[in-house]
Order: sequence, then C-alpha cells, then structure tokens
Amino acid sequence: MFLWGSEQKEVQVTATIYHAVAEQCNADFLTTASGKKINESNPQKHRWIAVSRDLEKLGFTFGTKVLVANANEMNGVWTVQDRMNKRWEKRIDFLVNITKKGGKWDRAIIKIIN
Repeated sequence: MFLWGSEQKEVQVTATIYHAVAEQCNADFLTTASGKKINESNPQKHRWIAVSRDLEKLGFTFGTKVLVANANEMNGVWTVQDRMNKRWEKRIDFLVNITKKGGKWDRAIIKIIN
C-alpha cells in the first residue's frame, strides 16, 4: 500500500499507456502539447505523462511533477508534458516505448510534488 500525508492532495484516475505514433497522437507525433520534443528511440526515458483536461483545472499543468501510485511498474515520478483528447476525464497516459504493449490501471493515484 502507498500512503501519503493528509496535507497532500490526491486524485484517483484511470491510467493507460500511449506511444509516440501518428495513430495515437497527431501528425506531429514527436512533439507534445507543451512543445517538448520526444526522443523517438526511447520516449519512455523522459517519464512524461499526458493528462485529461479536467485535471489541468486541478493544477496538473505542463511541467508539473507528479507522483504516481497504484500503477505497478509505472509508479514513481512523472512530468506532465502532454494533453489528452477532450473526451477523457480523470485519466492519464504514460508515454512509453513502442515495445511496451498493454497497460491499464483503474485506480491509479496521482499527486503534485512540486
């Protein structure tokens, strides 16, 4: 179990993975919504996430470092650098290498750490 102090805001989200490919992004799939360039040979090294737009209103904005829990091997510190399609709510996407297949965590917890 992962515990944080009560003074820190936590949000429960659905977490999934995405790849830097045109089918999952847009035509400029190697550039995030924040304008950062993705390392095509190793995107996961950045440890960047995309967030649903409703989370931006809670402070999960570009450049914000977050701690992720309840997402197994994806737990740890990630940085918000991308934005998800407006159809999603309470959701994050981990930017991963194309070799990583599958990944969904329905009760991931995120909190801002910076």
